[in-house]
Amino acid sequence: MIEATDVRIGNMVWYYDYNMIETEFRVEGILDGYIYNSGLPKSRLPLEKVHPIVLEADHLLQFGFLPGEKEYGEDIHTYSYKYNHRSSIYIKDMSGSFQPLTEAPGGLAPYGRPILHLHQLQNLFYDLTREDIFIG
Repeated sequence: MIEATDVRIGNMVWYYDYNMIETEFRVEGILDGYIYNSGLPKSRLPLEKVHPIVLEADHLLQFGFLPGEKEYGEDIHTYSYKYNHRSSIYIKDMSGSFQPLTEAPGGLAPYGRPILHLHQLQNLFYDLTREDIFIG
């Protein structure tokens, strides 16, 4: 189950369809305990039937994050996304969770809590860049 305060329009989540298959969809609306999407049965689902998607390194690659290159002395478990000519977003794969990193005088420093779910990465990315990223 996912909390209404944790998701926003544009987030990717999943539910079990009629055949008990995990089906991903993009949130189109949230109101009165329901999540809306025009492709859903009756165009809505109660929050208790909607689940977060577990974040994996493949999601980072799909969004354009690049892994560090060992040949250049970079950590291969740290992914970066350059969103403008000066700034990048850094995420470190910590085997089951992903830690946001920021540039600091001594290198990259962790900040915030680790990210476990795709919608959390989408929300962080949106907060930092005002751009939506999602699996299309």
